[in-house]
Amino acid sequence: MIDHADDLASVQAATDRLLTAVAALDNAAVTQSSRLPGWTRGHVLAHLARNADALVNVLEGRPMYVSADARDTDIDRGAPRPLDEQLADLRESAERFRAAGAAPADWSRTVELRNGVTDRAARVPFRRWVEVELHHVDLGIGYELEDLPTAFTAREIDFLAERFDGHKDVPPTTLSAPDGRTWTTGGGAAGDPVSVEGTAAALLGWLAGRRDGSALAVKGGDLPALPPL
Repeated sequence: MIDHADDLASVQAATDRLLTAVAALDNAAVTQSSRLPGWTRGHVLAHLARNADALVNVLEGRPMYVSADARDTDIDRGAPRPLDEQLADLRESAERFRAAGAAPADWSRTVELRNGVTDRAARVPFRRWVEVELHHVDLGIGYELEDLPTAFTAREIDFLAERFDGHKDVPPTTLSAPDGRTWTTGGGAAGDPVSVEGTAAALLGWLAGRRDGSALAVKGGDLPALPPL
C-alpha cells in the first residue's frame, strides 16, 4: 500500500542529499557533461527544478507542462546558470513541491501526467523521489546506484518491471537478486523465457537505462533490449 506521507518524507531526505552534493560543486562543474547524452549537469539541475514545479501543477489540477517544446526550452534556458542560481532554484522549487504535498487533498484521485498518462495522486511523491534519486546519479558526482536507499531500489524495480510487463517487444523475463527477491516482466514478445540475475543496483541500472546490463547473468537467451522510458 502506498504511503504518500512517507514518500514525501523520502523525497525531502533525497533532496537534502542532492542539495548538499551540488553545493560542493563549482560553476565549471555545472557546465560539464552529465551521464545523460547531450545534457550538461546544468541541464539535469534545471530539469529537476522544473519537474518539481510540473508535479505541483499535477497535484493542483493543471497540465504538467504547457507543451513538450516549452518543457525543453525551459531546461535549455536554465542549464547555463551559475551554481548559486541553480541551487536557489532547486531549493525553491523543492519547497513548492513540499508545500503542495502538505496541502489537504484527496490522495485517491486520478491525476494526469505527460502524454496522457494517468495515475493516482498518491503515486506522485514516489515519482518525484525517482526523479531526485536517479538524476542525482546522472550528475556523475559520486552518488551511484549502489548508494540508493534499499527500499527505493526495490520499489523502483517493482515499478519498472510493472511498466514493461506484457510489452510487445520484451520476451517473458524473470529478474532475480542475490537476496532471493524475484520479479517478472515482459511477455508480449515471442521467445523462450529469459532469466536475468544480478545485484539490485545492476538490475535497476539496466531497467532504468543507466547501465548496459553487462554485469548481469542471463540464462535462456540474450539480455532483452528494453524500450526507452
